[in-house]
Amino acid sequence: MSEPAHVPVILQEPRRHRYLKLIALFKIGKGVLLLLLGISLLFLNARTRWMDLLSNWAADEILMEHSKPVVYLLHKLQAVLAGGVLRATGFLALFYTAILFTEGIGVYLEKRWAELLMIFATAALIPVEVRHIWHHPSLAAVLILAVNCFIVWFLYFVLRRKPSPVPPQVEPELAKIS
Repeated sequence: MSEPAHVPVILQEPRRHRYLKLIALFKIGKGVLLLLLGISLLFLNARTRWMDLLSNWAADEILMEHSKPVVYLLHKLQAVLAGGVLRATGFLALFYTAILFTEGIGVYLEKRWAELLMIFATAALIPVEVRHIWHHPSLAAVLILAVNCFIVWFLYFVLRRKPSPVPPQVEPELAKIS
């Protein structure tokens, strides 16, 4: 594969490593936040006494007896908690946390398989993010979409430029052929 005449500055050697490290730390940071969310969902869902204390405190603070919408919302929240939806969400968050940590640590170590995994995992979420922006537009959602599009674009060009490593046991055989 021939080298292109002009290589963007962002893909040149010292900066490329810096951006890969930043992307990896971004993914690891998202993983930490999701890990905290998943554990808290599982932990709070398992502690019904804590949830009762929290709902009683909230009822006292917001004078619940006088507010029908608040009573309605709290009953809906209680139904969600009783139905196990938060438990399933907690397990899903922990599963995705494992993927984010795998991507982040692998890209930080500059492993080609991790870069491929990150491209596919991040690109798979872009249509979901576009749909979310379509139905619930917000600046945060647009920024997340922009960051994920940048990550996919950057890693695509990094993988395209980076030659696949030749295993050490194959090198002597290549020397015989040449």
